Amino acid sequence: MTLDDGQEKDPRFVAMLRELKVPVTMFLTKDDIQDDYGYFKPLQELGNRIQDHTVTHPVLPTLGPEGQKREICGDRDALTEQYGTAPTLLRPPFGRWNSATQEAARECGISGIVMWRASMQIHDFQYDDPKKELHPGDILLAHFRGPKQLKGETMTQMFAHLLKQIEKRGFAVGRLEDYISVR
Repeated sequence: MTLDDGQEKDPRFVAMLRELKVPVTMFLTKDDIQDDYGYFKPLQELGNRIQDHTVTHPVLPTLGPEGQKREICGDRDALTEQYGTAPTLLRPPFGRWNSATQEAARECGISGIVMWRASMQIHDFQYDDPKKELHPGDILLAHFRGPKQLKGETMTQMFAHLLKQIEKRGFAVGRLEDYISVR
């Protein structure tokens, strides 16, 4: 389970993850979280890792190599300063990346680019799989979003729907970093 951006900061979501002990990996964008870095610290204290999602959430391939490096390294630097651990993974915004992204990520100390197989859409998934199925080991994407983006629902409600859908399909949530090698 991965959560991107960091726009919504619902305290009930922190309480939910604390109570249910659901592991997540957070790909955070500096511009979305800088107004409240502290919100993500209790989530990190639960053992959840914070990873790189760029400073401003651009379409990386539209930037030159140096622009991509500024976005990735800038986010890494801010996250490292705030959370004490350097990100080792990158989720490119919009899932868009190219060879310059790989090189910039490597130069910023990132060891892997992480994509997803299905994304949460309020009540169900949007699948990359044409059969519209989840498979063992699939990486799921959700976002730190609020009622404006979720048609009146809260992030906590969306995540509860997500967990029910996962359980209904016979799966459980695992921590991304437990299944991939990161340095």
